[in-house]
Amino acid sequence: MKIIITGSLGNISRPLATTLIAQGQEVTVLSSNSDKAAEITQLGAQAAIGSVSDENFLVNTFTGADLVYLMVPTDFGATDIRGYIKSIGGHYANAIKAAGVKKVVLLSSIGAHLDKGTGPIAGLHDVEQQFDQLTNLDLLILRPAFFYINFYANIDLIKHAGIIGSNYGADQSIVLVDPKDIAAVAAEKIQEGFTGRSILYIASDKRKLSEVALALGTAIGKADLPWIEFEDTQAYEGMVGAGLSPEMARNYVEMGTAIRTEVLWEDYNAKKAIPIGKIKLEDFAKQFATVYNG
Repeated sequence: MKIIITGSLGNISRPLATTLIAQGQEVTVLSSNSDKAAEITQLGAQAAIGSVSDENFLVNTFTGADLVYLMVPTDFGATDIRGYIKSIGGHYANAIKAAGVKKVVLLSSIGAHLDKGTGPIAGLHDVEQQFDQLTNLDLLILRPAFFYINFYANIDLIKHAGIIGSNYGADQSIVLVDPKDIAAVAAEKIQEGFTGRSILYIASDKRKLSEVALALGTAIGKADLPWIEFEDTQAYEGMVGAGLSPEMARNYVEMGTAIRTEVLWEDYNAKKAIPIGKIKLEDFAKQFATVYNG
């Protein structure tokens, strides 16, 4: 098959491209960074360099594809995160329709069943709604859980304050996923083939935040590392102080509130979904230690 992958050589797109190429698929990787072209070619894929905001570029790239994998790249400088995500979703939807693509794998998120109160995930809710309007399309929506790699943002806090935390508590549950597990599931579903419209939750583990602190702390030689729950204002000020824009910090605090109230997992739990990924918390903890000590 001729498959287009958006997301450049990111945490999901790179392993997805590598797996599909190994299966003998003809893969094109879309990137906005021309410096990535040589690396993409070395993987065995074709490089398409351009902006996801350029619909003409998207239509030209998507035309003739058997399947397109879509993800909205993060823009930490956006002044309206939800609006930005929705706008990219609109460009994607228009290009898919104009190019006549019949199969799409759309990367969304756990919590995207909610239309508000989830920070940046609300933008992905909007994208799902945009794709619901398209006809003559086989659509597989992936809703992965909270990425393990988000915990890297806590490294400075651990090193300087000896704590880890956010605006949700140690006794609360969190559904976790590794990007490599997302890529593996996506590749498997593409290889199997799919028809119609479906939503697939992808998780690697489900634990309490106290267990996260213990696993990460033990891996870096700080077995007594405490998980501290911050007030929303503290979390916001800490994120802005660490260099995030006020808009991004506000969105992350809102997402944290959805984790604290556990509404983020309500549809996942209602569907009795279970972690299907292979990479468990303790596996990630070893990777965390490597980055922490690097």
